[in-house]
Amino acid sequence: MIVLITGASHTGKTTLAQCLLEKYKYPYLSIDHLKMGMIRSSYTKLTPEDDDQLTDYLWPIVREIIKIVIENGQNLIIEGCYIPFDWQNDFNEKYLERIKYYCLVMSEKYIENNFANIKKYANKIENRLDDECSIEDVLKDNADYLQGAKKYRLNYVLINEQYKIDIDLDN
Repeated sequence: MIVLITGASHTGKTTLAQCLLEKYKYPYLSIDHLKMGMIRSSYTKLTPEDDDQLTDYLWPIVREIIKIVIENGQNLIIEGCYIPFDWQNDFNEKYLERIKYYCLVMSEKYIENNFANIKKYANKIENRLDDECSIEDVLKDNADYLQGAKKYRLNYVLINEQYKIDIDLDN
């Protein structure tokens, strides 16, 4: 099984992936690690700020990793913001039945009421070297992810009242 976890920055993708690893023993791949490996090794001239171009650059690699893992009968959690909204177009039914997709989205109300905590927990799993996020950026990015998930009829987890995500991969 493949578990795709996406969403705006600071929504808890990496934390959720870590929790699922601990519960189900499925390894996970952070697309951010792949991105930084490609950038630091000079395989690309793109920078961490080139989000749209990075999605186009990284997705073909991630897509083929997904296919290989499914073909090998393995499990993998893949988390990151570089998963295009039309990702399903790259797979036939044989693959799609082995993929679960979750887009994490924080509501405007949640962000406004909990921005200090969002910043506080930004380093729960990884150390962010330059975390310059603003409430305006977080609001915009989450609104964009919600709009994309709705437009493409994708599964999304709305974080509204409290931060509680309970994903059961056995169902």
